[in-house]
Amino acid sequence: MSQPAVLKLHQELRKCFQNIKENQTVWRGVLDECSSLVSSLGNLAEQLRALKRTEIEKTPLGTFPNLPELLQYKLLNAIDTVLNQLREKVNAFGSVRDSVIKHVCAVFKMYEQNSDSLPISTCVARCALSPSISDMLEWLQDTERYYRIQYMQRKNLLQILKPDDLTLLESAPKRWLSLASPDGEERISDALCQVSFFLESD
Repeated sequence: MSQPAVLKLHQELRKCFQNIKENQTVWRGVLDECSSLVSSLGNLAEQLRALKRTEIEKTPLGTFPNLPELLQYKLLNAIDTVLNQLREKVNAFGSVRDSVIKHVCAVFKMYEQNSDSLPISTCVARCALSPSISDMLEWLQDTERYYRIQYMQRKNLLQILKPDDLTLLESAPKRWLSLASPDGEERISDALCQVSFFLESD
């Protein structure tokens, strides 16, 4: 067994898990912001549908010229604004995904470069302060997969949302919520908990 190879890999693993810890905080913050935006999108779509059903000219507001057109214009602008804000948030998800992939790839590259010096017995060994290398590599793969899939699903949903498709816009909050993966998020939190002593043992 090459102790330097283990030390180098452990150092790269610490950097990667620290990055994931920081990115998890960023991801959760963006997710919270998206929830309120998607909810607003659904509400605006409902208002626009209600406007189209209402014969304003038969109400006291009918005396105001071009009111339906003005209200529709205002609502469509608001929908466009929210969609643009959501695109920015999804880009932030993409940045998290890219950062995680970059660090996970660096770990696996180092592992492959030093694999001859890392026998199976070394990779499966664990102690009170450190999970096994094999466990940590598996957790990193799971984490990378989670962020990659979540980003693609949310990006794909946003791409099909159009201002003139009220049915899709109204269903956006439920569709967005259905993309949540509590199990995936929990696995990441569990992994970070498992490596907490390892991160501090450098």
